[in-house]
Order: sequence, then C-alpha cells, then structure tokens
Amino acid sequence: MVNSNAPIVPGNQLYLERLNVHELLEQAVESPLVTVIAGAGYGKTYGVYSFLQKYRAVTAWMQISERDNFEVQFWENFVRTIAFISERSAAQLRETGFPATKRQFERYVSVPYTDIVPDVKYIFVYDDFHHIRNKGVLRFFERSMASPFSNITSILISRTEPDICLTPLFSKGLLAKITEDDLRFNRKEMTDYFAMQDIRLSPEAEDSLYRDTEGWAFAIHLAGLSLKKGAESPEYARSLMKRNIFNLIETELFAGISGRLQRYLVKLSLIEHWPLELLNELAENSDVVEEMRRIGTLVRYDTYLNAYRIHPLLLQYLIGRQDMLAPAEKKNVYIKTGTWCLKHNLKFAAVSCYEKAGDYNGVIKVAYMMPMVMARDIARFLLDITARAPKSAYERDATMHVLYVRLLMTIGHLEEALKRCLEVIAQFEAMPPSAYSHRVLFGMYTNLGFHGLITCLYTERYDFNLCFERASLYFPTSGLTSGISIAIDISSYLCRVGASEKGHIEQFICGISRSIPFVSSYMDGCMTGYDDLAHAEAAYFQEEMDAAEKHALTAIFKARKSKQYEVETRSLFYLLRIHLAFGNCVKIQEVLKELSAQLNTPAYINRYVLYDIITGWYYAQIGQFKQLPKWLTNEFEASDLNSLVHGLETLVKLKYLLSEKRYSVALAALENQTNRYGLSAFLFGKIVLPAMEAVCWYQLRKKEKAYALLKRAYGLSAPNELTMIFIELGKDMRALTESALKDGVSDIPRAWLEKISRKSAAYAKKLYTAAKAYEAQHGESRQEFRIEPLSRRETAILTGLSQGLTREEIADISALSVNTVKSIIKSVYAKLNAVNRADAIRIATLAGILKK
Repeated sequence: MVNSNAPIVPGNQLYLERLNVHELLEQAVESPLVTVIAGAGYGKTYGVYSFLQKYRAVTAWMQISERDNFEVQFWENFVRTIAFISERSAAQLRETGFPATKRQFERYVSVPYTDIVPDVKYIFVYDDFHHIRNKGVLRFFERSMASPFSNITSILISRTEPDICLTPLFSKGLLAKITEDDLRFNRKEMTDYFAMQDIRLSPEAEDSLYRDTEGWAFAIHLAGLSLKKGAESPEYARSLMKRNIFNLIETELFAGISGRLQRYLVKLSLIEHWPLELLNELAENSDVVEEMRRIGTLVRYDTYLNAYRIHPLLLQYLIGRQDMLAPAEKKNVYIKTGTWCLKHNLKFAAVSCYEKAGDYNGVIKVAYMMPMVMARDIARFLLDITARAPKSAYERDATMHVLYVRLLMTIGHLEEALKRCLEVIAQFEAMPPSAYSHRVLFGMYTNLGFHGLITCLYTERYDFNLCFERASLYFPTSGLTSGISIAIDISSYLCRVGASEKGHIEQFICGISRSIPFVSSYMDGCMTGYDDLAHAEAAYFQEEMDAAEKHALTAIFKARKSKQYEVETRSLFYLLRIHLAFGNCVKIQEVLKELSAQLNTPAYINRYVLYDIITGWYYAQIGQFKQLPKWLTNEFEASDLNSLVHGLETLVKLKYLLSEKRYSVALAALENQTNRYGLSAFLFGKIVLPAMEAVCWYQLRKKEKAYALLKRAYGLSAPNELTMIFIELGKDMRALTESALKDGVSDIPRAWLEKISRKSAAYAKKLYTAAKAYEAQHGESRQEFRIEPLSRRETAILTGLSQGLTREEIADISALSVNTVKSIIKSVYAKLNAVNRADAIRIATLAGILKK
C-alpha cells in the first residue's frame, strides 16, 4: 500500500508524490491492462513511475518512439526491455524475431513461461504508446492483451486512445482507465508543490494561477520556475501561461542555462534514448551532465530504463533548434550513438544511426554480423537502407555492391540478384586492376557461388565451386587482411538436389567438397564439415547407418573447430535419427544433452529455433506431443522463417499431425508445399511428401490415391535406393505397404514392399522402446489422440487378448477361423497405432476402451 506523504527526492530534485494518483493506480493494476491517457505535460509518465517506485512488482519499462513503427526496430527495443527481467528469454526472443503471424505469436508466448513466477506480480509499462501506428506492432499488442497472464499487468501510457481493439477486455472488466481529469493537479497539490519550492502565494494569487493552469502539471511547473527565479508578481507568472509554450521554454529555461548545455541538449534531441553511459560519451566533459541534472523535472533519470528522460515538450523545442549544430557535430553524435548501440547488441538502432551519419561502412559492418540467411523482414530493412544509399557510398566502399546482392538473394529475388551480380562483375572486370575493384570482384564471385549453390536444385549444375575458386584469386589483392567471419545456414536438406537420377547426389557433394577449401579460407571456416554432413544425410536415407554415423561424427569434429554451429546441430540431428532407428536410448540421451548444451552458445544465433525443431521431431516420433513447443503444433500458415530454410519446421509439423492421426489437416498442409525453394524442391522432399500423403489417404480409406502416391514416391527413390524415408513413417507405412501387398499393387516390386513393411514395423518397435524409456525416465505416458473407434467384434477380440488368451482360444470362443482372428488383430493394431499386443492393451486402457 502507498502510505507516505513524503516527497520523492531522486538525487537533488524534488517531486511531489501524488497520493490520489497512486491510489488510482493501485486499484488499476489489479486489472491485466491499464491505459493512462492524457495530453503532453499532465505527468502521466512520472505518475506511473513514482507509483511503481513503492509498489511491490517486477517492472519492465519500454520507452516507445517513432522508430518503433519499424517492426525489426520495435522488436529490438522490446527484447532489450525483456532483458531487464530475463536475459535468457531475451536471447530466445531476439532469435525468434517479431511475431507477425498467429503461429509466430504462439512461438513468442511459449518463450517466457519458464521465467514467469506464479506468485510474483509483473508490470510492463509501454510509454508514449501514441507513437505506434504500424499495424503489425498494434496487432502484436492486441494479441498480447487478449491472452493475459493472471499475474501480469500492462500499462499503456499515451496521449491518445490506443489504436487497438480493447472492447473485449473492457466488457469483461479487465481494463482500467486513468484519464486526463484524473491526472490534473487539484488546488492543494499545486499549493504543496509550490511549498516544496519555497514559494509562498496569497490565496487569491493561488486561485488565479490555478484557474489559468487548470491543473496542467507542466504549466504549474513552469509557473513555479518563473516565481522561483524572482518574477515580480503572481500576475507576471500568470501572463507567462498565456504565451506560446515554446516561447516559454525559450525564455524561462533555455535562455537561463549555459551555452555548452544548450548545445548538448540539442545534440541529445538527435537521438531517441538517453542511457547514462551514452550521455557521458557524448558529453565533452562530465560537468555538462551534472549541469543537466539541475534542470528539474523536464530532464530526469529513470531507474527502470537506466536512462534519462527528456520531457516531450522540451524535446520538440530542442528538435526545432537543431539548425544550431554543424553537420560534422550531428555526424559525430550519430556515429558515437551507433557504436554504443552496436556494443549493446542494438543492431538495428546502430544501422539507423550509421545511415543518418552517412557512415555506410558501419551499415556494412552490422549487416555482416547477421546470419547469412536472415529473416525476410530484417533483410528487407537492410535492403531498403542500401537502396537509399547515395552513389558516393558505393564509390567509397565497394562492399555496398556485394551487400546489396546478398540481401536480394536473402529475400528470394534470385533472378534480380543474378542480373545485378553479372552486371557488376562485367563492370569491374573491365576496370584496371586495383584493390578496390578486386574487393568488389571477390565479393561478387562469392555471391555468385552461393547463388549457384541455392539454385542448383533446378539448374542441376554443381560447378558453383568454380565461382568460389575465382573469388579466391581476387582475395589476396583485394586489400582485405581477412575474410568475413560467418557460419553457413543450411536449408531443408543438406543435399541440394532436385533430380532423382543416380549420380546427382554424388555430384553435389563433390561440388561442396571442392568449394570448402576456398570458402573456408577467406570466410573464416565457413562450410567446414558441410560435405561430411551431406555424406551422412545421403547414407542415412540409403540405410547405410555405419557410414552415416561415421560422417556425422566427422562433421561434428570439423564444425566445432571452425564454429560452424548449424553444421554441428544438423549432424547431431542425424545422429539422433540413427540412434532412434537402432533403439539406442543411452546414445539418444547423449545427443539430446549435446543439443541442449548448444543453447549456451550466444554466438549461435539460430540455436533456439533449431533446438525446438529437432527435439520437436524426436518428441513427435515417440508420441510425447506435450513436449513439442506450441508454435510447432498449431495450424499451418505462412512461415516467418526464411523460405530457403523453413522446410524442417514443415516436416516436424507434418510428423506431429500424422502421429496425432489428424490426416485431413495433414493433407491440407501437404497441398500447400509448393514454394520454389521449399521442401518440395528437394529430391528427399519430393519423396517424403507424397509418401506422407499416401499414408494419409490410406487412413482415410482412399486406397487408390494412396497407392498412386506411393508409386510416385517409390519411383523417385529407387535410383538412389532411398528407403529410410519410408521406414521413418513407421506403423503408418507398415499398414500401407501390407495393404498394397494384399491388393497386389503393380508397378512397385513386391520385394520392395515386403522390405519396407518389415523394416517400418521394426522401426515402429524401436520407437516404442524409446517411448517407454522416456516414460520411465520422466514419469510421463505416451499421449495418444483421436483413436479410430473399434467395432464390437474388434473390441471383443482385444478384450480376449487383454485376458491373456491365445489367438486359437479366441478363435474357438468366437467361432471364427484363426486367420480371421489374425486379420482382426491386425486391424485393431492399425486403428490403435500399436506395435504389438502389450502396446495395444496399454493404448486401449488409456483411451478407456478397456477397463483397468
């Protein structure tokens, strides 16, 4: 409870503690959402701030500005705010990116669950919310407010009504409002405030001044300044209220401070946030910061932000005075601020500062700190900056050409990227040799190599190594002392092969092997281990498990030495699949521990997303659906992950839907897998997608469709003997192949169907073993969903099995032949998705079909 009448005294500044506002806020924060809405100068921010100084809650305060209308910059600001509560959650949110869609939002809300303590009150303050106009950011807040935590309150401080739908919350009594009238000073508060300043007025003068100010906190403060400075009379102070507010700031504040402080404050108006460390760097000496402290409430220190605040009206005035600064002074402020932002991992704020300074060297530096394949919104943000850059920026730094093409490739504009790349190469190869031209040619041939690596899915050309080799010829004379330190980002599959004919996989791996010596030498180890990993992938799908394991371990060894984190992760993924195929639960746990250990590597940017996807695949395989992150189990929609790399996410979601027997939903999702560089472009994807579709149609009793799709998948897999793709579908594939054998399906060799049926059944048993081991370790049961109803006869025979009867005994009791009983038992297993008698009894008992 707020129960003190003492003024708040931060440093050497006096503030009036407004108990009536505190009492309103104390009641308001019982609601999940509070809006504090009033015009400039009503003390909104300080009213909330002073209340929270005494209220027992964990508080995070986000200062919003115009730049937060760019989603990537809003997210950077938001994540920085979260870091004050949990650096771990901030790291995950930084990686997942801005949640623009429903599925992305599901992924966002799953992050902080572990850091929210149920018995602790949390308050999130979003100050100056009126700046937000971006529909995506507004939608984020709408979604956040619609699903509140019981112990979290959000406070929106704004000059205008937020442009989000709050009616549902208001109608349920979950929204509290504090208005301009609530924030007006009453007569006693004004008198108390003047008394704190040692100002004494007659009752008549106070009445007149209160009528003129109408309780507006900012006007009362300026009147106090005038009276304290020795205004001849209260009437003079009243007349000041009638002047233009900026003229008032000019005469009563700005004119009364030193010239160096005037210049310093105008410099601060160039930027939007004022951390103390940055302010000290921008100050010519520490005395000017100390002088600024004495201004009063218009410039004050905020402990929640660990930064200073400048009153919005004063800030507007200062912005209008920026013409007093020379261009060199402005540039110096922007560069220092950009450097500070980069040091504190505020990359997008840094890029914006560097652009304003015209320092495109800084822009390039930040861009190359990003992953090679970044989220599309981030790439678009950087691309817009490079497109706006003047011609002189490209002339001063050749790398601008290279960056522009790289960003075009990142957002999927591959044809435009190729055209620009070839044009620049032709232009610079025609120039006399120089370090400048060779830097451009080195970068462009590197881009051309990666372009070939991406597009070989369709071109079926695997000579991209020639481009990397050509780049290496220009590198020594480029003037660069070292290449770019970067980790390779890997797509849906390692083998970027679209053709099914034998030999293409080997040609691709050969192209990668030939590229690595060049790329790794001038890009600080980039691609190291990629060829071994591609070998492991191919061997795994060909059931050559010993070779697959050997190559995966070699890839891990090489990748760790060169900090190629994603190569290491994907190698661990194939080791996980290999050990699961053997039912080796001890080694499975070892791999899971290694994957978890990677989360402690801050330099590995995509670690949380890939950890979710890979462990999600494992949990879906063994039926532990509750362990899957929520964002991997919701309905399909456009992925926020880059189109070149999001196929793994799709595979996990499809695997989950099949395991949960949601065949119709899975079919709908399968029909949408048409992205030109997505899952369906890869040979392995071309096989697994129709194979999954086939098992769905079979379970939906559409055998002919199922057989046709199985034929297609078989035809694509046969030249390279890619059988493991089918085997991994376990019981579903066993049921389909058994039916195909029974119906004598043509065009698929019977021996192949028998092999897949036998091995998929064996694989299903290994999954069962892994599931039981997981249950024993974690005390959880395998979750089964949507079990297909059993007929009365099937239930009767299952009951006989549960009683320990043999097939012959059941046949005798039921007056059926033994073969008929066997056929019914197979049907029961298929409906329950069981691998054996014990599994069927357990599932049926959990589902309530059999009594315990």
